[in-house]
Amino acid sequence: QVQLVESGGGLVQPGGSLRLSCAVSGNIFSINAMGWYRQAPGKERELVAGISRGGTPNYVDSAKGRFTISRDNAKNTVYLQMNSLKPEDTAVYYCYANVIQKLDYSSERIWGQGTQVTVSS
Repeated sequence: QVQLVESGGGLVQPGGSLRLSCAVSGNIFSINAMGWYRQAPGKERELVAGISRGGTPNYVDSAKGRFTISRDNAKNTVYLQMNSLKPEDTAVYYCYANVIQKLDYSSERIWGQGTQVTVSS
């Protein structure tokens, strides 16, 4: 069974930084795109950042210049470095991975359990 385990969320003051990590485990052949969504109370889930297997990133406009997504393919892990955090960044952050299953080479998007990020003074 493929699982994504997230870590790194928490409470931070405005202007502070956090680094989220998401590790993929299980019987997989490969991982294509990975990334992060977030969902704030009363709002729809939105894509924050994604990264291709080759390392090409993309960001939502509000994250550009403040957030950096990266991945370590050897560790099957994706990271989100968040700097200059604002109260409006408060949300539950979910990582995802588009995996190719080793059993039958089918593709599937797997989600992490979510980690809370709260930006408040």
